[in-house]
Formats: sequence, C-alpha cells, structure tokens
Amino acid sequence: MKSDSHDTTVKKIDSSHSPHGELGQTYLASGKVVSMRLWSGLSPASKRPLKSRREYETVGYVISGRAKLHLEEQIIELKEGDSWLVPKNAEHSYEILEDFSAIEATSPPAHLHDRDSAEETIH
Repeated sequence: MKSDSHDTTVKKIDSSHSPHGELGQTYLASGKVVSMRLWSGLSPASKRPLKSRREYETVGYVISGRAKLHLEEQIIELKEGDSWLVPKNAEHSYEILEDFSAIEATSPPAHLHDRDSAEETIH
C-alpha cells in the first residue's frame, strides 16, 4: 500500500532580509506554484507604461494609495482595501495616481526564469 506523501516545507520570510527588485519590489514568501511580493511607496509616473501580457496570473491587495489598472479594454480604479485579478495572458498596465503600496501574489511564481522584469511589474 502506497502512502501519500506531502510537502512539509515551512518558510518564514523576514522582509528586512528579502531581496529587492530593480523597481523597489520586495520579494516575500515563494513556493512551487505561488509567490508574493510587496510594492511600497510607488509614486505617480508622468506617463502610462506600455501594456504587457504575462505567463502567470496575478492577484493583489492595495495597502494604501490609488492606481488605475488598464486591463484589456477596461479601466479598474484601485484604492486602499481593494483587491484585483489579472488573468494569465491578459493585456494590462498600471497607472499610479498617488503614492501606492500593495501586496501581489503570482502563480506560477513571477520571479522564476527571469520573468520579473521592469515591463511586467507594477509601475
């Protein structure tokens, strides 16, 4: 009789020691199928970034500030307490309206295989 084995890996991440990306994102806990990152203190940009499509799904939660998510042909306003979803391969971009902080989770993890570049992040 074969027993079902399960992953018993436990990770605790101290964000003060977490790696940071080029645009200020802080990488938090990451597993085999999902990862988290923190965006903090993002400032409004003078122009809207180009739209992109990514090979992962993203969900996020706004800690503070306001932004617009341009998703396919929709514009979704994000404010403190809102959460959002960007489906895999959906064309999207973010427009920061006021200093913005958010938590994001991506599945599969966005940082794998050099996929976390400036074009695919909140800016």
